[in-house]
Amino acid sequence: MAHAHASEHGPVGVVIATRNRSARLAVTLRHLLALPEHPEIVVADNASTDGTRALLAREFPQVRVLALPSNRGAPARTHGVRALRTPYVAFSDDDSWWEPGALAEAARLLDRHPRLGLLAARTLVGPEEEPDPLDKVLADSPLGPATDLPGTQVLGFLACAAVTRRTAYLDAGGFHPLLFFGAEETLLAYDLAARGWGVTHCPEVVAHHHPDPAPRTDRPAVVRRNELLTAWLRRPLPYALARTRALAADARHDPHARRALREALARLPGAVRARRPLPPYVERAARLLDAEPAHRPSRPDQGGTP
Repeated sequence: MAHAHASEHGPVGVVIATRNRSARLAVTLRHLLALPEHPEIVVADNASTDGTRALLAREFPQVRVLALPSNRGAPARTHGVRALRTPYVAFSDDDSWWEPGALAEAARLLDRHPRLGLLAARTLVGPEEEPDPLDKVLADSPLGPATDLPGTQVLGFLACAAVTRRTAYLDAGGFHPLLFFGAEETLLAYDLAARGWGVTHCPEVVAHHHPDPAPRTDRPAVVRRNELLTAWLRRPLPYALARTRALAADARHDPHARRALREALARLPGAVRARRPLPPYVERAARLLDAEPAHRPSRPDQGGTP
């Protein structure tokens, strides 16, 4: 039975975390099910109330559904990763999918480079297929190449355009529950690097992202909150204190910063309890990225900061 299952699907499974976006999810699943790689697909449903589960049962019976009892945020993806048994896992959002052949190319890269823990793909946005601005930031990363890794080393990625080695993802602990959603990628990149895994940008692997054009008014506050929490979780204490002072200063005149500070302070005891500073070699890489203007935090238009 296991042999038949292995031959039916490719080596890359796909995990989607979703909540109350059934129409967009249906579009994404049709794209993914048409891929030549025939990936196994797991949808981790974050307690949707819009009929998502009924839609999946009716129209996509071949897709595995994890019906989570509450909204777990980004860590819902970890439930999906655990449910899969493929060696590699690609993440999609309910508004993103993979170029035909991209998952096969990702598998080749991961096969050839055993230290590669996660690769960040090139992302084409919308029907116009415009390059995501983050692509250039990742490609220009000052961390440069490594002899045993493909592409360019980074400490960030866009979650809906990433393929990970399953064992590496689980070794690093996956997406952190304290952040819930929003700019959650940098912390996972830090944790992968701290465990010795490589994180690189590989533009030959391509994802498509069709985000809702409606403005996400809460996004700037969530991103700034999670950047500050990431600093407290992994960066040196003087750095975390400096970031806290900077956010507090902005909060005097910026309502997004005010909300970010309030929510970060509420979560701060949990961040202090889970604090695990980066090893020196990863901290040096993080500081190198801090010194580059394009890589500095507080870029709320992006899904992750490299």
